[in-house]
Amino acid sequence: MREALAEGAKGLGTTSPNPPVGAVVVRDGEILGRGWHERAGEPHAERYALGDAERRHGAGAVRGATLYVTLEPCSTHGRTPPCTDAILSSGIVRVVVSATDPNPVHAGAGLELLRRAGLEVTTGVLEEEGRELIRFFARHVTTGRPWVIAKTASTLDGRTTLPAGMGRWISSEAAREDVQFWRRQCDAILVGGETFRRDNPSLTLRGKWAEGRPQPWRVVLTSDVDLPETHLLFTDLHKNRTLVHEGISLRESLARLGGLGVSSVLLESGGRLLTHALEEGLVDEVILYLAPILGGGATRLVAGDGLVARLEKPEFMAIGDNLRVRGRVAG
Repeated sequence: MREALAEGAKGLGTTSPNPPVGAVVVRDGEILGRGWHERAGEPHAERYALGDAERRHGAGAVRGATLYVTLEPCSTHGRTPPCTDAILSSGIVRVVVSATDPNPVHAGAGLELLRRAGLEVTTGVLEEEGRELIRFFARHVTTGRPWVIAKTASTLDGRTTLPAGMGRWISSEAAREDVQFWRRQCDAILVGGETFRRDNPSLTLRGKWAEGRPQPWRVVLTSDVDLPETHLLFTDLHKNRTLVHEGISLRESLARLGGLGVSSVLLESGGRLLTHALEEGLVDEVILYLAPILGGGATRLVAGDGLVARLEKPEFMAIGDNLRVRGRVAG
């Protein structure tokens, strides 16, 4: 299943509004074929894996084999035929699944169909990892709103700006490259009007990170529509990917994005909007880059007092000389 999860992770950022899914075909401990869902409207992971096995080992190679798949196979006809049809016609005798379909309309239907046809079906294998892979899709399909990742950087004393004359960037070049990895996974990047005016950000995917997918939506949430028209979001090659949400709340902005099919948002805001988002319970995940600097500028990471947000199962990783802290916000 870990091999299937690794396959599925290749689709992060390219499959929306579909979930990323990976699959491998195994017999006698040997992987015969592997595949992953590349983008919406194209074949699902199961079909790619079955096809890969037949190309490598010949027609009928998968008869009697086991299919490992990170998400319950679909049993309805959407933009592509149901994967359960392909599984049943292939001769697969056992299906091992990580996560069941979070869509309440379809949950369990594919598993039951396979069982009724006589296949052995095992579920819940590395289920936590499987659900992590589809967390954006699961949030959107069950609530209509996107999963929100708040990304920020601060000094060791909790400041998000530097003293005058020390430059713009708190995070290191390696950390900024790491941000591209997270941007690629998200359908939209949202900033507040204050951050937009002050930083004139591009909010784009660059180099290898831009390959094989459109630029994410770039969203400016502002109470004042008087925004600098010469800033990059309005003048660069991707200006058609810029949205201005003026005079609405963050909650309304996220609902509007969810209605557009956006299943994941990277919030790259200043301290005030981040604090508001946390207070409103709108942040699902935090990624914080800590720079080895003491004595930052005047702007605090968390504006105001009294806010307490705890991260569950935090992960710590050195990114260059920065420390990346990542975790889900406890409910």
